[in-house]
Amino acid sequence: MPDRYAVIGNPVSHSKSPAIHAAFALATGQDLTYEAILAPLDGFRAKVDSFRAAGGKGANVTLPFKLEAFDLAAASTERARAAHAVNTLSFDADAVRGDNTDGIGLIRDIETNLGVEIAGKRVLVMGAGGAARGVLGPLLERRPASLALANRTPDKAIELAARFATQGHVIGSGYGALSGSRFDIVINATSASLAGDLPPLAASVFVAGALAYDMMYGSGPTLFLRWASEQGVTHLADGLGMLVEQAAESFFVWRAVRPDTAPVIAMLRAH
Repeated sequence: MPDRYAVIGNPVSHSKSPAIHAAFALATGQDLTYEAILAPLDGFRAKVDSFRAAGGKGANVTLPFKLEAFDLAAASTERARAAHAVNTLSFDADAVRGDNTDGIGLIRDIETNLGVEIAGKRVLVMGAGGAARGVLGPLLERRPASLALANRTPDKAIELAARFATQGHVIGSGYGALSGSRFDIVINATSASLAGDLPPLAASVFVAGALAYDMMYGSGPTLFLRWASEQGVTHLADGLGMLVEQAAESFFVWRAVRPDTAPVIAMLRAH
């Protein structure tokens, strides 16, 4: 019987993860299945337990359960502990193990797929939720010239920045405190685009040649990317590449095989 894997979330019917992992399995000759599982908002742990009991080998975790997944895991990797969030669960006979592949997925998309070096750049991350939490550590490891974290509720950004202070220089604030600051890479780690909203960001934050990156993705440019384009930004990217790259890292965690991501990104873009 093929090994079973899944993505668990709410909502989850829109997830591209089953198609991504099916493509990885086909390309690498791995015998596995991968499905999408809808968990009730108050029933994440029960869904994980039932999937594991039915023979599941591992699961990706998407919104809104990444913090619950961290609490559920008996053991977690260093990058999961730093993020205090888990998006990849591995099951064995003894324990549930947690990992977080979001950060490395973002780094590989920006540096490998988009060809933008992070080292020495001024980086702004918008948002202080689970998405931002998962990428701050890996971003700081790339040694940017500066890393700013902005949120509508400044205290949340300040608190999150303090959690990562030992890993590098990161400053948390509200959006108003960014007045006069300019950045080479601006990353939207909020879900505002999906809600038809924009973070209160001044157009002057973009330097010439800046990258505007939205961790969300859709059938067309997100609201944030459309707004950035209107401000004259020409280097725009959504989170589809990050989605595939973090999936590839999860696949490697589970199967010890690293799939080629470029054909899968191209396939998804074509559709």
